[in-house]
Order: sequence, then structure tokens, then C-alpha cells
Amino acid sequence: MASGAKSFAVVGAGIIGAAVARELTRRMPGAQVTLLDKEPRPAAHQTGHNSGVVHAGLYYEPGGLKARLCRRGGALLKDYCAEKRLPYLECGKLVVALDEVEEGRLAGIRTRAIANGVPGVEMLGPDGIRDVEPNAVGRAALRSPVTAVVDYTAITRALADDVVAGGGAIHFDTEVTRIDHESGRAIVRTATGDVRADHVIVCAGAWSDRLARRSGGAADPRIVPFFGQYFLLDPAFKDVLNGLVYPVPDPRYPFLGVHLTKRFDGEITVGPNAFLSLSRGGYRGLGLTPRDLAETLSMPGFWRFAGANAASAAREARTVLSKRYFLQQAQRYVPAIEGAGATRLTRGIRAQAMDAGGRLVDDFAFDESGATTHVRNAPSPGATSSLAIAEHVVDRVLARV
Repeated sequence: MASGAKSFAVVGAGIIGAAVARELTRRMPGAQVTLLDKEPRPAAHQTGHNSGVVHAGLYYEPGGLKARLCRRGGALLKDYCAEKRLPYLECGKLVVALDEVEEGRLAGIRTRAIANGVPGVEMLGPDGIRDVEPNAVGRAALRSPVTAVVDYTAITRALADDVVAGGGAIHFDTEVTRIDHESGRAIVRTATGDVRADHVIVCAGAWSDRLARRSGGAADPRIVPFFGQYFLLDPAFKDVLNGLVYPVPDPRYPFLGVHLTKRFDGEITVGPNAFLSLSRGGYRGLGLTPRDLAETLSMPGFWRFAGANAASAAREARTVLSKRYFLQQAQRYVPAIEGAGATRLTRGIRAQAMDAGGRLVDDFAFDESGATTHVRNAPSPGATSSLAIAEHVVDRVLARV
């Protein structure tokens, strides 16, 4: 490293951490950039266990970070996939209303989408739905033609390769235990030794709150993990849809509900649901980590959230316990999948921040502690927004170093 050059450490090699490290190598030529992850490979957690959707920005509060960074991030991601010759399937999405109440909500989503600058959105009636998706049914639908699907794991690997090509270093199998500060600089403590840097950016996903607390950051928000199950329809049904079919979100519930997604490889998945996860990183079987569960149950705010969302929990529990009921929820929108065989895939785990009062943190959230920037909340559309989040975070960091 040249004399006077800056040094940066990034914790977490999911898509956001890899994007931040890449952005640093691009914006700070000659800087020492080190990317650290406790796993043996990139994209081992949220990034590698999601539906692969590149969201267009339909739902988010206009002017908020989610809205702005989703739109910017989606455009950057499309260009990046073209540059790297990675899969990018712009198959479009229908958000389908089944009754008059949902149709009214759909109008509100359209208003938000237009305010967010989502191109090409249009309202469709039953005939219009059939024109776009011959096997879908509904009273009305909002069409987003630019919604796409990608392979986020492949994108993250490419970003990691860019970090190395830009002069950075990546250390896998390196778990960060805390970050200390000394003389205005940061010391990243790991089991294999310390890494010193002028600034550290923590993109630790489901473990972001723990690392923040250990490093002198704020206790809240805290992460509550929610798992989502996915099923892969039998290959005979891969042509049942041209794109994605989603329900209209119900404002009484904090999560979207089961939907159908065409993957970048052309296969069709159903899911996810959303239910309290018994661990932050258990993707198969019971997935119980006693410490993770105990930490969730010890939060007074969680119990306030649970009490306010008992009806939602009961609904989601049925989809967890019954594969048949799970698939029936999707069948309401696409009756042609009745009788379809389906294979259970590994679940996803959403790292959702919750404040002390038991409210889910809706927007992306960042804070600073000493020479460290913490990404405290970056659920969906976090992957879509990753390259724009990287720009936003690096702007914040460079304003401070």
C-alpha cells in the first residue's frame, strides 16, 4: 500500500458486502480493501437463499431509501449482468387482485409505482391478465413489465472476483467477533488475528445487530429472523407461467404471502411464506439454534409484535404445516397448477430488523459507531438494491474518512 493510502475492511460476503468492497476498490484506487466472511464461500446466507427477483419498486414509500435505491440498484444490476454475461430474465410480474377490496389496494400500489418512476406499469382486467398470463385468473392486476429474475449467487461471485481484480483481498472462514476502536481507527477482531483499518463497513445480515452491540453500537434495532419456504414445481409445469404472479399485499399482515416465480433457469417456484425462524442460519430440517431462539423470545418488543400479528401467524402456520394448503394458496391465482408435484427447496431466512417497541423497521437502516458503519436493516429489496446500497454506503464512509 502506498504511503498515506486508506485501508478499509468489509464484514460479510453476501451481495451487499461484496458490492461495497467492489465499490471501494473502484472509488479508492490504491486503497487496501479487505473483505471478511465467516463462511467458506460468498453468498452463503440470505443472498444464496432467495427467489432471485429483481424488484421494480412497486410497493415502497416514495422518497424513501428503499424506493430510491431499488430503482437505482435495479438499473445498475441489469447493466452489470450484461457486462458479465450473467443470466437476466426480464419476464415481468402481475400483482393480482381477487376481489373488490384487493382491487382498491391495487390502485394504491399503482400510484406508488408511478411516483417511484417504475416504467410501463399498467392496470389490467380479466382479459388483460389472460393476454399476459393465459393460466392466471383474477379480477384485476397491475403489470410490471420490467421485473426480472437473476442468479444472485453468480452475481456475488462476480463481485468478489472484481474485488480481487481491483487489488482487494478476501478472507473466508474468518469470523469477526467484534470491532474495537483506537486512535480514530478500527481493529477488527477475528479468531485468526486482527485486521486494522481506517474504516470498517459491517454487512453482516442476520448477525448485524450482535456485531453492532459487541462493537459499541446501539442495542436497537435487533434482528428477528423469519424463514420462508419454497417449493419447485415439477418440470412438466415450467411453462405454466411466462413470468411472476404475486398477490396484493394485505396491510393487516407484515409479509406478502405465497406467490409464483419463474426462475432464471425457467423453472417455477412457489413461495415463500413467512414464519418465525428458530435460527438465524438453519436452512434445513427444524433449524433450531437455542441461542438464536432464546434471544428472540427475550425481546419484549417481539411479544408486542406477536400479539398484534396473531392472525397472520395462524395463517402462515397453516402453510408451514401443510404442503397442500401452501400450494392451494398459489392455486387461487393459477388454477392450472392443481395436482402439480412439488419438491421442497432449502428455505430462506429474512434478517428483519425490529425496534424496541416491536415494530418492523420498514426502510433500509444504517448507523455509525466510531470508525465503523453498520448496515442495520437491508431485507428485500436488498439484493436488487445492492449496487446502489454500495454507492450510498461508500458515499457516507468517504464523507467521514
